[in-house]
Amino acid sequence: MSRLSDNVNLPTDSAADRQKACGIAVGTSGYSYTEWVDSGFYPPGTRTAEMLSLYARCFSIVELNYTWYQMARAEAIARMVDKAPAHLQFAAKLTRTMTHERDDGWREQLQLYRQGIAPLGDRLAAVLVQLPPDYDRSTENRRHLALLLDGLHGLPVAVEFRHVSWAVDPVFAELERRGVTLVTVDEPALPGLFPALDIVTNPALFYVRFHGRNSIGWQSSNMQKKFDYDYSLEELRQWHDTFLKKMVARADRGVIFFNNHVRAQAPKNAKMLTGLLVGETAA
Repeated sequence: MSRLSDNVNLPTDSAADRQKACGIAVGTSGYSYTEWVDSGFYPPGTRTAEMLSLYARCFSIVELNYTWYQMARAEAIARMVDKAPAHLQFAAKLTRTMTHERDDGWREQLQLYRQGIAPLGDRLAAVLVQLPPDYDRSTENRRHLALLLDGLHGLPVAVEFRHVSWAVDPVFAELERRGVTLVTVDEPALPGLFPALDIVTNPALFYVRFHGRNSIGWQSSNMQKKFDYDYSLEELRQWHDTFLKKMVARADRGVIFFNNHVRAQAPKNAKMLTGLLVGETAA
């Protein structure tokens, strides 16, 4: 679109080319935020239907948030894929009715989900299984997760734990046996939360999510407060040196998503990290 060049926050070079240089795809959790227009990431007047193509000017991958809130439907996914630039890949969240609000019908919903995301085809980088904070390593939850992973067999799966009880070697060994990716998280350092780790359980893919470090907001029920955080360049550089360098050495590829969407901080920080990664490769 011609207006794009008027927005100084959107680069005109190819996102795919820039990120191929470092072998890691960096993007954001979701892309359809009206506040990103007000914050200057999208040009003034951008409609929701235009956002994905504009987003793809900056990034080569996106994490689909809406599939967590509602069941993926093949018709809608197919339309989205048809309109998306060819280089754009997708990670899709598993619907919350199978993790957070599960009932006796969750197995049937799992089959509906598989059918719904099928049009993503080889553009599906991963299915994200996001587990709730109170999902501890109880016998019941261990059984449920095993069945869930069985039902997702054959798909590229990444699991994000929120409860610290899962941070034990037997869990990592089981994920490795299954070829499932452990999601590495950056989030507030609060008691009971799953810690940031550089462990790679699937050499085909590592998966990182940056949630921000707003400790006060994280403990509220307000999503705007929870994910309101702007990483500094030094924080990202330290994270890169502490975690990413080790993970890159242990996996063929990686995907990284920023979830601190408030005021378009996520795309801002994602571009900052991409700059660090490209600079590291160039050096």
